[in-house]
Amino acid sequence: MYCPFCSHEETKVIDSRLAGEGQQIRRRRECLQCGERFTTFETAELVMPRIIKSDESREPFDESKLRSSLLKALEKRPVASEALDAAIVHICNKLRSLGEREVASRLVGELAMDELHHLDEVAYVRFASVYRSFQDIDAFREEIERMQHRRSREAEEIQLALWAVDDAGKRK
Repeated sequence: MYCPFCSHEETKVIDSRLAGEGQQIRRRRECLQCGERFTTFETAELVMPRIIKSDESREPFDESKLRSSLLKALEKRPVASEALDAAIVHICNKLRSLGEREVASRLVGELAMDELHHLDEVAYVRFASVYRSFQDIDAFREEIERMQHRRSREAEEIQLALWAVDDAGKRK
């Protein structure tokens, strides 16, 4: 690695540790000529699938587009940037794990909505309203009713799981 200060090509690694939820390695380096220290980040270069748009055109996956659309939905909502970063990592990991060379943009939108549903319900409805092109108040109402039904179903599942555990913490 070339030194960014003097362009000498020999540097030594002083410290290495995981960063970015284990997706990167952060390395502290020192130039063997000028002695300056700097940080580098190493990531695995994994190929993301190409995105098939609704008009059948294809384009490379663009993480910045995904981040931008999620940020618009989360605008003025109490969600930490670390949570947003984690959601983007989850979406990217799911896309990579499909093993497909191309995926429909619709799938990316569905994965984004799923992550937003866990982060913030208001942001989820904002995103869904644009993504699904809500035309009137009835479409909003239907989506909110689906969310409420989903929430009550998840609460029931939690209650059933708790009921199945006795006082000693063992399954009945």
